[in-house]
Amino acid sequence: MKLDILAIGSHPDDVELGCGATIAKEIAKGKKVGIIDLTRGELGTRGSADIRDEEALNAAKILGASVRHNMQFADGFFVNDKEHQIALIKMIRKYQPEMVICNAVEDRHIDHAKGSKLVSDACFLSGLIKVETFLEGHDQPQEAWRPKYVYHYIQWKNLQPDVVVDVTGFIDTKLKAVFTYKTQFHDSSNNEPETPISSKNFADSISYRARDLGRLVGVEYGEGFTVERYVAVDSLFNLK
Repeated sequence: MKLDILAIGSHPDDVELGCGATIAKEIAKGKKVGIIDLTRGELGTRGSADIRDEEALNAAKILGASVRHNMQFADGFFVNDKEHQIALIKMIRKYQPEMVICNAVEDRHIDHAKGSKLVSDACFLSGLIKVETFLEGHDQPQEAWRPKYVYHYIQWKNLQPDVVVDVTGFIDTKLKAVFTYKTQFHDSSNNEPETPISSKNFADSISYRARDLGRLVGVEYGEGFTVERYVAVDSLFNLK
């Protein structure tokens, strides 16, 4: 299956929080989008990895993703080395996305920046013909493939976006997908320990942050991204 967009997160729920409305919008426009989670989030304070597996699949259905795959890297302890890069290269070459969207380049959680750099490096290496990879059960090497675009969504820290996507009309889909992770976010009936993302403040911030980004670019809601190279436009009149 060839994908238009491959959205990657270090943990289940990273993609929904970081770019859920953007991928919901692109899917509504007919784009094929897949999601890869690097870990199962097994070190998360609340819930369990098995529960998050189920939550992740339900969230993917809400967004309309064509596929969701978990790499089962070690939560908290995966590293950006050859073994992990090759595993990701196999997936990039399998799905041949035109665009990859991945974790924030800097953030509170150590896995986010690690995941960001790991994915970015894998995207580059995936384009080198002398990096040979094989999918399990296949005798022929995979074709080299490098995505045209690599974007990084913004997570806990308020990083300065390079581009803001107008996601007006898709924020409700994002919120529905995010709050499918019932174990992770605010629930007054949940007696598990509190975490930075389980507070009502954080739950409310998802909407008001998107509204504030939208305000800054003249739309109702926005999602921000940083880029690895300059963004080119056909005309200055294409800007909102």
